[in-house]
Amino acid sequence: MSDEPDWLPPLVLFNDYGGDWHSYLDAIYDYFKQDFVDSNPLFQGRRLGLKRHPLTHGKEATFWHLIQEGAVEEDRTPDFRRCERIRWPRPIIEHDAENAIKVWSNQRRREKRVCLWFEQENYLVILADRGKYILPWTAYLVEQPHRQRKLQREYDEYCRNKGQKG
Repeated sequence: MSDEPDWLPPLVLFNDYGGDWHSYLDAIYDYFKQDFVDSNPLFQGRRLGLKRHPLTHGKEATFWHLIQEGAVEEDRTPDFRRCERIRWPRPIIEHDAENAIKVWSNQRRREKRVCLWFEQENYLVILADRGKYILPWTAYLVEQPHRQRKLQREYDEYCRNKGQKG
């Protein structure tokens, strides 16, 4: 990683927990809980909620979406790169006005989403806009160059249409 901003927490590495998945899962859940359950985070003055159900192993659906990958809900699997970055979504959400974060809205199916792309680290945070509140939906590394180009085009088009930072 390159010159990260001072507001970005360090990665939470699996090896730091002796390679023990259960200890690691407890640790990353504690970080998630601290950032999203035990506090009252905001995005642009609006409350961040959580998709709590279905609870799996006593942990909220939002948590699993932040650490797992896969299109079929029941078959999602942990992604260690997502796990390592469990401390990143909240500071990225809270630093959305920074030039390092590209922010735009889009439509996914029938739902309005807000994308926060920390391009320097190719890390994308997706929020679901529910009107009175916002849900952290998922977050992941965008490693494929074609996907990065697609995000850039989407962001550029949004800026052209909205006249925002570009």
